[in-house]
Amino acid sequence: MRIRTARADELTVLQDIERAAGLCFRDIGMPEIADDEPLPLGELARYVAAGLAWVAVDGADAGGAAGADAGAAPPVAYLIADRVDGGLHVEQVSVHPGHARRGIGRALLDRLAERAAHEGVRALTLTTFTEVPWNAPYYERCGFRPLDDGALTPGLREIRAREAEHGLDRWPRVCMRRVL
Repeated sequence: MRIRTARADELTVLQDIERAAGLCFRDIGMPEIADDEPLPLGELARYVAAGLAWVAVDGADAGGAAGADAGAAPPVAYLIADRVDGGLHVEQVSVHPGHARRGIGRALLDRLAERAAHEGVRALTLTTFTEVPWNAPYYERCGFRPLDDGALTPGLREIRAREAEHGLDRWPRVCMRRVL
């Protein structure tokens, strides 16, 4: 697997990845999440233009060596981030189910951490479902820790309020931070 910056001509592929990745929510009684549409193309384009979107592409040939044309391979996963209160906030990480459980999501998070460290950013944040195995428990294994409500920055409180307006608080959610 190779990670690179996302390109504007891949935005519909990113939407397809998010739709496919979201289907597993149906299996755990969260059909509303499974049916939720991905971000619009214009919003995804904003992340790409800001340099805050990465994709994972299958860059290995049959022998497992990294292919020279891995950059031309279609994405199988992506991560978008935003700047929130002086930090980098993970807005979305999606891995196509056909490529799940291979460390791709972790590799995308690590790429964001590298970018953050290079910029002098001290932490990554995200919001997620607490009781979904591939959400909060997964992110804890990736070095994120839950934040108490009193530790939320104004930007994180605003994100949580938008999530509540969108109906996401129907299921327990948490803000998490990974100190770099």
